[in-house]
Amino acid sequence: MPDRFRVLRRMAPLALAIVATGGTSASAQRRTQPDRPPALNRFRDEEIRRDLFALAGDTMRGREAGTLDELRASIWVADRAREAGLLPAGDDGSYFQWWPMRRIRTSNGSSVSIDGRKLALWREAIVTAPVTATVADQPLLFVGEGKDADLAGRDISGKAVVALLSAPANPPAANMSLRGYRWTLASVRQRSQFLLQRGASAVVLVSDSIADAEFERAGTILGRGRYNIDSTGTGTIPAQAPVILVRRAMLDQLKNGTARLALSLVAESFIYPSVNIVAKVPGTDPVRRSEYVLFSGHQDHDGVRFPVNGDSIWNGADDNASVAVGMLAIARAWAAKPGARSALFVWHGAEERGLLGSRWFVAHPTVPRASIAAVLNADMIGRNHPDSAALLGSQPPHRNSAALVDMALAANARLTRFVVDSSWDRPAHPEGWYFRSDHLPYARAGVPSLMFTTLLHPDYHTPFDNPDRIDVHKLSRMAQWMYATGWMVSETPARPVVDVGFKLER
Repeated sequence: MPDRFRVLRRMAPLALAIVATGGTSASAQRRTQPDRPPALNRFRDEEIRRDLFALAGDTMRGREAGTLDELRASIWVADRAREAGLLPAGDDGSYFQWWPMRRIRTSNGSSVSIDGRKLALWREAIVTAPVTATVADQPLLFVGEGKDADLAGRDISGKAVVALLSAPANPPAANMSLRGYRWTLASVRQRSQFLLQRGASAVVLVSDSIADAEFERAGTILGRGRYNIDSTGTGTIPAQAPVILVRRAMLDQLKNGTARLALSLVAESFIYPSVNIVAKVPGTDPVRRSEYVLFSGHQDHDGVRFPVNGDSIWNGADDNASVAVGMLAIARAWAAKPGARSALFVWHGAEERGLLGSRWFVAHPTVPRASIAAVLNADMIGRNHPDSAALLGSQPPHRNSAALVDMALAANARLTRFVVDSSWDRPAHPEGWYFRSDHLPYARAGVPSLMFTTLLHPDYHTPFDNPDRIDVHKLSRMAQWMYATGWMVSETPARPVVDVGFKLER
């Protein structure tokens, strides 16, 4: 029997008991929990499909954070939230919470030359980290794989060296998403650090077969540079020797003992605006309306990148337009029949840059952080088997609120009845996906938090994650699961509490 079905059989009696009793709260609270939320009729597949094809269509150009495309998509979301009846809950009475995103990248004016020939940046030579450095026509010393045995009796201090990439000591698991790219990064990091620690003034790494196959992806991503929340008003550019990755085809030229390197690299630092869209529906209870059920997702994706089979727009229909439009469906339902507690909807910007929008909101919430009763986050809810899903944060060590998990499982048992795959929520799962979405900053801040998902698929972070591949009805059911869970949080007199002794560990 597959693991997920064993889990379902173990969980089903508990979930049904929770539905019957209303959870693990006090008996007075149990009697108040509704069997069904009141506005399920507001979830309409045709409206969700309309929104999905608009947000994940080519006109939005992939919604890359730090571009006008992200801002255009964010304004579209804010307009739809207003049409759904949500009130603004961002800064200064608006739907927007603007925040500064720091970018550090290698300037387009930089150059790398081998034997006097300038290499095309990001297509023939990748600057693996933004640095400012100059090498004026220096000989390149070939050191094989650049390991201890290759360096025996050789002093590389102050020299520019060439080394072959080799397998990292801790390679990504065989079935891990984006494995080739992760392999490349791990290999580059391991080999370059080893050589730089031994004094190399510049390092040129020659791709192995895996890195060569990932060269376009690596060039596209590393060429964009590094992003973070700007907190100081100045961008600190790391001081380190340059590391260059080149294609495998250059190996013979680089190992013949006569190759020479010249480079002029300039790292530049500047700020882009990014934005969270924040909206609310006030609660009906005069006391509990000051508390919030927070629905969370992100609207950005990868933008316009290198073409695959002629398609260069990475639309991100599942990741994460599916959730962005699912939240609009929840918003329409909540606005039609508000709950006792208020509902807060946050579409986070720049999740793909490192959870930046959610990190900013947790540090600068537009409502008191202590007033957030629970966070129901989702990431990718429209693919794979129609009846399968996952709930991350539902078991230790990731679970931070057993009470919130009980509510989510009860809502699923009563309404949507997905087979819950628990394997992705285990610390041993190679993806470590619990740590890769917008619930994480909230959990770290001590807010009860969960992540709803239908898991990864082969189109993940490719230009084939398009709206015509989304199961819209499944997307609607996932949004209904989130809605029903949020409704239970809203109507239960006592808020879900954080588990005693919870400590978030990777």
